[in-house]
Amino acid sequence: RYRPGLVRQLNSPGSAVSIIPMSDQFASQDKVVSFTYSILDESGEIVEQSDIPISYVHGGKHDLFTKVVEAMDGCVVGDTVEVALTPEEAFGPHDPSLTFTDDIGNVPPEFHRVGAEVEMMNDAGESRKFTVSRIENGRLTVDGNHPLAGKTITFNITVTRIRDASPDEVANGVSPMEMPVLH
Repeated sequence: RYRPGLVRQLNSPGSAVSIIPMSDQFASQDKVVSFTYSILDESGEIVEQSDIPISYVHGGKHDLFTKVVEAMDGCVVGDTVEVALTPEEAFGPHDPSLTFTDDIGNVPPEFHRVGAEVEMMNDAGESRKFTVSRIENGRLTVDGNHPLAGKTITFNITVTRIRDASPDEVANGVSPMEMPVLH
């Protein structure tokens, strides 16, 4: 598809028009794309934001949601993208079997606050992080779901940098918090 900024025309006095593809400046296969983002919940409230650019290899190994990467395909530096994700496209549905309530007296004191995190292990030896989500009437509730599970969310993304990926980055991905070299 056509995107503004993908082709540049150079005009100089006495010369013909030259069209130079600017392939190194748009999100495409084997490019490291950096972006800032905010995530909004269904009411439009910002629930997460990163003003420090996050990076990934476009078309390579990364942990981003497919629909987010697809929305950035063809973007140039400075483009903004808005992507709505259903629970199934994002953090999955809320699973009530991952929510447990117990008497607060049965829970160690260091977990007697909303937001406290505890790692629990099941009989099969699998561990999962749970977060204290509620304390009321002498009972404490922990939840093993992602905080955004079951919710439709919207990513607002701004592309901040695009460059060629190295062969190692193509093969192995890039550190998500890639920091620029400051001189």
